[in-house]
Amino acid sequence: MQREQAMLALVKTIRSATLGALLACACAALAAAPAPWFKWRSKFDGRQFCAQTSLGQGWEKAGGPYKDARCEVPSSPHKNSN
Repeated sequence: MQREQAMLALVKTIRSATLGALLACACAALAAAPAPWFKWRSKFDGRQFCAQTSLGQGWEKAGGPYKDARCEVPSSPHKNSN
């Protein structure tokens, strides 16, 4: 009987911990900001492209950050949390 009660208590503890972890993850996801957009310039021919990440070694950052995928609406730089 005591073993069953101990197992039941353990299951409830694990269930509560799992629910708490899921809730914490959901809150963190809701607070996350979208990634900024940047203008990238081709080192080869100077063409510019708007993207959230580097396009490779042949590209250099030419402007940003921006809020939109057309790199038209300026955005403030993300603050470093360190």
